[in-house]
Amino acid sequence: MPRPVAHLANLDLNLLVALRELVRERSVTRAAQRLGVTQPAASAALSRLRRHFGDDLLVREHGEYVLTALGEQLAEQVEVVCAAAERLFAASTDFDPATSEREFTLVMADYTIMVMGEALSQALGAAAPRARLHIKLVRESLSTEYADTIRFIDGMVAPPTNGFTLPDTRSAELFRDRWVCVVDADNPALDAGQLRLRDMARLPWVAPYYRSNQRQPPSVPVMRQLALLDIQPRVAVRVESYLAVPYFVAGTDRVALMQERLATRLAAQAGLKVLECPGDHEPIVEALWWHRQYEDDTAHAWLRRLIVETARSLLYRAWRFMAHKPGLCGIARSFVCLLAGANLPSWLCRMS
Repeated sequence: MPRPVAHLANLDLNLLVALRELVRERSVTRAAQRLGVTQPAASAALSRLRRHFGDDLLVREHGEYVLTALGEQLAEQVEVVCAAAERLFAASTDFDPATSEREFTLVMADYTIMVMGEALSQALGAAAPRARLHIKLVRESLSTEYADTIRFIDGMVAPPTNGFTLPDTRSAELFRDRWVCVVDADNPALDAGQLRLRDMARLPWVAPYYRSNQRQPPSVPVMRQLALLDIQPRVAVRVESYLAVPYFVAGTDRVALMQERLATRLAAQAGLKVLECPGDHEPIVEALWWHRQYEDDTAHAWLRRLIVETARSLLYRAWRFMAHKPGLCGIARSFVCLLAGANLPSWLCRMS
């Protein structure tokens, strides 16, 4: 029988914080220390939570506490709810990044972290030294949970999919990339000097976030690109990570599609060749997405500007680096303008 809906007026919202620390620490003693209460008080909170949910939440196994199945489910939900509550009560028309202790929550893929994570971390640390950043990695089920997730986080960095065009969603383009193929340097398919579509169709694949029952059109970027190439991949390895892909291609006859920024950084250490992707392929457009409820939030507007400016600074840095290489100025313009899309001013793309 389903549980009746609990109304906020009938709940002790202090139990939310207790639940968060209990599932984080998996220890009543450590949770009590984090909460600043006595151990009996934390035990009493756990007892009330168990009665409310009709579940033990924490159970002892092999001398240590572990979460029950419901406890695991609540562990993720309570983080989102507490973060949203903290943002709600921290809202103000006045925001001073130099003194703010607000925590910002962003969802992004490990690929995006590789591209701009370091720069974003440094920019936030310099501009808002007391603010905190909570980075959550993209999960495969993100697109199905997007409508609910976006309301409880500050933003998500991801390419647009058919699930992201919600009326209450806002976005700002950050950067662009393109698809390339990666294979082991000794792959026999390279005997022809290039990778052909028929090679891609017959070789085994490493595919991130692959699901065999993908809906049409596919929401996972790699699978959508393969669908455009009319390739039904024989997937040998599927991984829940972009950064893991090259290590399951290395030393095998497998092939994978990767973002060029990621492939060029990781290929050499894994002994891979980066090749042009045959056929027509769409550009990768990474954007920051947020819910419209944050449009007038002063702190959120500041964060959006910081993220967009950080992405733009990476493009300027890449252009300046390449433009100062003898003979590479034209290449620098075309390469960076391709990746920047609308973010790079047209006058910079025309510079010689």
